[in-house]
Amino acid sequence: MAELLELYPSIDPYASGFLEVSELHSLYWEQCGNPNGVPVIILHGGPGEGCAPTHRRFFDPDIFRIILFDQRGCGRSSPHGELKENTPDALVQDIEKLRQHLAIDTWHVFGGSWGSTLALLYAIEHSHRVDSMILRGIFLLQPSEIDWFLNGSKSLAPKAWQRFVNYIPKNKRSNLLKAYYKRLTQGDLPSQQEAAIEWFTYESHCATIIPTHMPELSKELRAQALALARIEAHYFMKHSLTGKRSILRRLKAVKEIPLTVVQGRYDIICPPISAESLIDICPNAAYYLVDCAGHSMMDPAIRTRLLMVTYELAEHYKEKQRIAASNTAPIEDNNHSLERPQ
Repeated sequence: MAELLELYPSIDPYASGFLEVSELHSLYWEQCGNPNGVPVIILHGGPGEGCAPTHRRFFDPDIFRIILFDQRGCGRSSPHGELKENTPDALVQDIEKLRQHLAIDTWHVFGGSWGSTLALLYAIEHSHRVDSMILRGIFLLQPSEIDWFLNGSKSLAPKAWQRFVNYIPKNKRSNLLKAYYKRLTQGDLPSQQEAAIEWFTYESHCATIIPTHMPELSKELRAQALALARIEAHYFMKHSLTGKRSILRRLKAVKEIPLTVVQGRYDIICPPISAESLIDICPNAAYYLVDCAGHSMMDPAIRTRLLMVTYELAEHYKEKQRIAASNTAPIEDNNHSLERPQ
């Protein structure tokens, strides 16, 4: 991968709105690119992150109808940071409600980290609605992955992990998740935000191949940090997928769906073991283990590989358009250029 690719140019939504999915939750959605294009839904990470303008720029806007939405409690959806009625099953139902709301028959699914979890859960329940999946930084919501995030990463990011741990009193450190969950969900708002900033800083430090210095968080980023930390801790505490709920045990329907997996070799947050567990069950998937790359979709090598994959998908549809156009073009009468038989 000699040449690093840049994202497609910035674009604005041509349509957006809010979809009420329960008496409590209302979800923000937007559509970008070609209104008559090939539908693709982008599932953001976290859980709790929210979609961002850069997410729109991974697909050719002339070819694709690009759909994004903020999951329950995230971004512009309301109530912000809400944990009630916020479960994996509810989010899967929300994706299907959005598909129906936008009158889409089938679509491609693109997601990374928690977005890969949600993409797989959706495909398991609604495989006939999924044309293909492009997934990055595989996360399966398993207890072992959650434990790695909270404890195992200390061997690769010791200073960031130590700061993360030091926020919790010594007598509460035997169960970091429980301690953080309590601080993120109880007490006054400033106290919750303080805990959220520690969680957010730790995760941000581990997300990129080259850690960057965290600037002073703006009011908007502080609110985002609180939603992210609260919702992640909520899912890690109460909704890990084990036993019959395990994604790896429910992949029969997904095996027939074209699947591409892009994984950073040095992903601290979601190490390659989860991606390779998935590939073991889906051996026909295209698997790219990217060197010099961590977790973030904006790591240059990860970004480039994802763009190469979406470019190939765009070329596939361009070729289909060319074939369709040639089959419907009027046949010209060229007899005048031929020699007539004597």
